[in-house]
Amino acid sequence: MAIAGTYNVEMTTPMGKQTGTIVLQENGSGLYKTARGDANFQATVSGDKLTWQQTVPSPMGGTLTLTFNVTIAGNDLSGTVQLGQFGNAPMKGTKVA
Repeated sequence: MAIAGTYNVEMTTPMGKQTGTIVLQENGSGLYKTARGDANFQATVSGDKLTWQQTVPSPMGGTLTLTFNVTIAGNDLSGTVQLGQFGNAPMKGTKVA
């Protein structure tokens, strides 16, 4: 399955909807672009499933580790993001390039 591409994504978090763009390479390396900044990542790829972690600034100070578990199906990306102590948030997206 081809996972490489650019995906417009949306998470529904306790702080509301958060949008961004994920630029993904076939080897699982990627760039997650959001209004709060950009972050490179290296995902573990197993078929159409990807997992990775990123550390981001916490809205309450300090940092927060996000754990992404997503699946690519055709042009669609879906899954969940563990928001540290704040629970899980659903993530969905669509391939745009």
